[in-house]
Amino acid sequence: YVCGPGGFMQHILDSARAAGWPEDNLHREYFSAEPVDTSNDGSFSIEIASTGQVLAVPANKTVAQVLESHGIDIPLSCEQGVCGTCLTRVLKGIPDHRDLFLTEDEQALNDQFTPCCSRSKTPLLVLDI
Repeated sequence: YVCGPGGFMQHILDSARAAGWPEDNLHREYFSAEPVDTSNDGSFSIEIASTGQVLAVPANKTVAQVLESHGIDIPLSCEQGVCGTCLTRVLKGIPDHRDLFLTEDEQALNDQFTPCCSRSKTPLLVLDI
């Protein structure tokens, strides 16, 4: 486990990888997320798999905010993509991962995302809620 400033953690993790440590043994914890450039964000839609309801996510709102505004409660804590509390399964579509919780391998699967900060690379994300 490593915790601290981003550059420090990256150096430690890179050194461990170079020394042959398996990726499953490398763990990091962030205190907060770096600011993300949202100037090129566009809108997209989410579908609630359990109901078929489709909701628009405007460029200036997070998926979590849209869900909350429609009375759909999901667990939230940090709202920065650090803690993983809001981790939600994705059934269809490709998330634009902006979290620091999932590993690169987990992000590459595109089967879950953090609706507090992540967005979509496709016009529609179908969520397992």
